[in-house]
Amino acid sequence: MNEKHMFSNRKLLLLLIPIIAEQFLNSLMGMADSMMVSNVGEAALSGVTLVDSINNLVIQAFNALATGGVIICSTYIGQKDIFRAKEAAKQVALVSFFISVVIMTICLSVRMPLLHLIFGQVEKDVMDVAGIYFLLTIISYPGIALSAAASAIFRAQSNTKLPMNVAIVSNILNVAGNALLIWGFGLGVLGAALATMLSRIFSAVVLLFLLRRKDRLIPVRDYLQIRPDFSKIRTILAMGIPNGIENSMFQFGKLAIQSSVSTLTTAAIAAQSMTTIFENVNGVAGIGVGIGLMTIVGQCLGAGRKDEAVYYTKKMIGWGYIAILASCLFAFAISGPVTTLAGMSPEAASLCLHMLLWITIVKPILWPTSFVTPYAMRAAGDVKFSMLVATLTMWLCRVSLSTYLIRVVGMGPMGVWIGMFADWGIRGIVFTIRFKGMKWIHKVV
Repeated sequence: MNEKHMFSNRKLLLLLIPIIAEQFLNSLMGMADSMMVSNVGEAALSGVTLVDSINNLVIQAFNALATGGVIICSTYIGQKDIFRAKEAAKQVALVSFFISVVIMTICLSVRMPLLHLIFGQVEKDVMDVAGIYFLLTIISYPGIALSAAASAIFRAQSNTKLPMNVAIVSNILNVAGNALLIWGFGLGVLGAALATMLSRIFSAVVLLFLLRRKDRLIPVRDYLQIRPDFSKIRTILAMGIPNGIENSMFQFGKLAIQSSVSTLTTAAIAAQSMTTIFENVNGVAGIGVGIGLMTIVGQCLGAGRKDEAVYYTKKMIGWGYIAILASCLFAFAISGPVTTLAGMSPEAASLCLHMLLWITIVKPILWPTSFVTPYAMRAAGDVKFSMLVATLTMWLCRVSLSTYLIRVVGMGPMGVWIGMFADWGIRGIVFTIRFKGMKWIHKVV
């Protein structure tokens, strides 16, 4: 490896490929999930998608905590302070578990009123499906949080292969469970929810067990003996909370948009639901590059090598363009067969393919600078700026424009994507200016 740089191309690929593969697999399995549920009926697909828009809000909050863990642990590893990295990892696991149990308890107590508040206008059969699916997915929240925390701790120590392997097994179990419970036992949406819940719990248990091994760079052991260290928790939350607010505002914005979409026909809702799934699939490679970039920048800055942090950020933005283009073309190539296998009506399938064509054209141009760049800023501790920009562009641009186009202009679900394209464009310009100004790199954790 070139002595000048901490990461050779080979080391970068070994770090990034498992993350991208894991993200890609999760999205493909999500698509397989939706195809199976779609065969139960369009009401089932609509109900599950509406609930997932709430679940994604919660999942993003857990991922934000995990992001705080990656930043802190990566920085300590860069400083070669392994003891503090281990102590920080313990606190990440503890905080993630505690917060997930609190959120689970609250959501269980207000489950149906929350669904009626957000999606009050949907048809009764869609609401019935949503109620069943929401109940069981709420119970899986601690599993999601602990999986995210454990995966983050592994990634901070540049071990991205193990979380990928666990994700592969977990997703296979989820799809197999879906097939068995939906079709074998005829449980419909209840079967899909059970399979999802059990696969998430399995993932958390396995990752926490594997994290205990003494040969890990940062092992976490004796879980029942971990006690809160409030100074470390404050540091983790200082990184995690702004990222959590950013992600939460992002998901709240999606909920606001989904509320407008829910006023459309069932075919339009189903088309938007499937298009969203495709858009998740075509974005995962870029997200994988960003997640890996946090570990890279964190370790560079921990070692005091700011020039390399800038160098790798530029390099990863370039790789992000390639990754997004490839994944967009892949998603578009499989869209026809997938909509057919999902049993979508001709009207819904046609609308879905129309929206996806526009996403495939626009996303590779606008997305990388608006999403890969802020991962580097977060790793440097510049989390508040990222939060502020993302929140403002989300609400002032994406939500407002989408709501206007759907409710006033009557454009239908395509209005969602026009609002999103505008958001990506403005966000990319602002983050590029911030990156070139170099203020972000002086916020080192």
